[in-house]
Amino acid sequence: MTVLLFLVPLALLLGLAGLVAFLWSLRNGQYEDLDGAALRVLDDGDVEDGKRRS
Repeated sequence: MTVLLFLVPLALLLGLAGLVAFLWSLRNGQYEDLDGAALRVLDDGDVEDGKRRS
């Protein structure tokens, strides 16, 4: 039962660290362009016409 004295504060600190990391990512614009990365995957701009894989 005494292990809970260590695990509960540890869990709270890890949750707080996750919240701080999430808020930091919001502030730095990590979620601004959600469609851009998805569309860049489909772009074939760097592949030459004769060397396309099928």
